[in-house]
Amino acid sequence: MKKLVFLILFFTTLLFAGCEEVVDVELDTADPKLVIEASINWEKGTKGTDQTIKLTTTTGYFENVIPTVSGAIIYIEDSHKERFNFIEIKKTGQYVCNNFKPIIDEQYTLTVISRGNRYIGTETLKSVAPITRIEQNNQGGFTGKDIEIKAFYDDPADATNYYLYKYLYSNKIKSTFYVDEDKFFNGNEFFSLSDDEDLQIGNEIEITHYGISKQYYNYMNILVSIAGSSVGGPFQSPPATVKGNMINVTNKDNYPLGYFSLSETSTKKYKIK
Repeated sequence: MKKLVFLILFFTTLLFAGCEEVVDVELDTADPKLVIEASINWEKGTKGTDQTIKLTTTTGYFENVIPTVSGAIIYIEDSHKERFNFIEIKKTGQYVCNNFKPIIDEQYTLTVISRGNRYIGTETLKSVAPITRIEQNNQGGFTGKDIEIKAFYDDPADATNYYLYKYLYSNKIKSTFYVDEDKFFNGNEFFSLSDDEDLQIGNEIEITHYGISKQYYNYMNILVSIAGSSVGGPFQSPPATVKGNMINVTNKDNYPLGYFSLSETSTKKYKIK
């Protein structure tokens, strides 16, 4: 009997060993696309003069390094043709401006010239209602046992407003984003809501509300539905092809990824009690 058991184990081991095989997955490759991360944010109470735009390209699925794009010419113009130049921090793909002038409801045009292509996008800087208070509920969620955080604000009644909410948790690597419109609470107090079921006493949260345009709301709505709310950021290359508002006027078929947005922001930090 012992000999029979040994033989069964021996041949079973050989069977599984014989089934091991390295499978090489061949993925379709495409030419890299330019990714424009151009989020111009003006935090309430600041001058908003310091702004950064980042250029990268898409890369292979299994690559760990995201290629940066150097040597580009980048500038933003307002409706009066005043130009704000973005100068690259040497060989980083990050382009900075130190004299930007943010004006609510002003229309701006971003121009990026890179590798023989000219990219142009137009957007309007939108205001945001300030965060007025933060509430903690220790009986939230579906179970009634989760810690829930609400950040309240007073929505203006004289216009249709669109919002982007960002929650940055000290116990998570990625930020959480989601969008909202005031269709059902126009002119009333409303709130953004945390969605981390693992919040514990001592955790810290940074909450940011962005005032955004309708077209950016539509873009982010699609992006979040594809990637889920926990994404690295709305200005990184998405997991699927989602066209932003930047157009390649040199070659329209070679469109870039990313988005040019301008937002007034309101940020608060909160520590779970």
